[in-house]
Amino acid sequence: MNILRVFNNNVVLAREDDGTEVILTGWGLGYQTRPGEPVDPAKIARTFRPVDDQDPDRMAAQLAGLPTEHVQIVGQALVAAGLARLAANPAVVVAMADHVGSALSRAASGQALEYPLLAEVSHLYAEEYAQGQALVEQINERVEVPLPASEAVGLTLHLVNAGFSAGDLSYSYKMTGLIQQFLDVISQQFGRELDVGSVNVGRFITHLRYLFVRIHQRRQLLDQRHSAVGAAIRDNYPEAARCADLLGSLVALRLDATLTEDELSYLALHVARVTA
Repeated sequence: MNILRVFNNNVVLAREDDGTEVILTGWGLGYQTRPGEPVDPAKIARTFRPVDDQDPDRMAAQLAGLPTEHVQIVGQALVAAGLARLAANPAVVVAMADHVGSALSRAASGQALEYPLLAEVSHLYAEEYAQGQALVEQINERVEVPLPASEAVGLTLHLVNAGFSAGDLSYSYKMTGLIQQFLDVISQQFGRELDVGSVNVGRFITHLRYLFVRIHQRRQLLDQRHSAVGAAIRDNYPEAARCADLLGSLVALRLDATLTEDELSYLALHVARVTA
């Protein structure tokens, strides 16, 4: 590999033999080096491969702007927690290292950040929440002042964000609150409590997560071939269809987006399943 750009002593942009641009970090990796020179493989600590059209230069600049120890802690914690795939994604590491840096500063000064979505996050994203808890444990093994257990919530939302490329963390917060509101509305409309741990509710939550990401990316279902299927769903499940229309009004209110007929129909199908 040859160096393309040196950002600081520990972060460089390089090109592999196949032409792929990668971000490399390591103590002294960029010290007294110039573009065009070969990379010293012995100094490479971690290799980041930008995905989803991420700009390598921008990602490298963001990594270079963070304390090296925070980047290293997050990378090691992700690998130790079984999330090695995310440890190679520069956008994830940048977001988490920035979050962890702020959390460590709060912990050192005795401050605690209250996360109002603790109950929702732990129930709606059970898998990611367990991973967030594991990350807190791994991070605490590598720092002098441990993070409070509540930081698992923030890290969980970063994991949710990473899984769906939904943009900044504020959208994940909004998405979480809206999912919980959907479940509450369905329970009220049908007069029954929904079991968040059931298979159908789990599938519904997954559907909603993808739905909100499609809304965020302006890629709602528009295929006209689904029209006949959608009409059949609404005919067979009229009560669920009415509930889906109500949920659609919440989307318009909270996200300023109008659901397409196809999206409403599939939403109605999931409502029918979770209330069957």
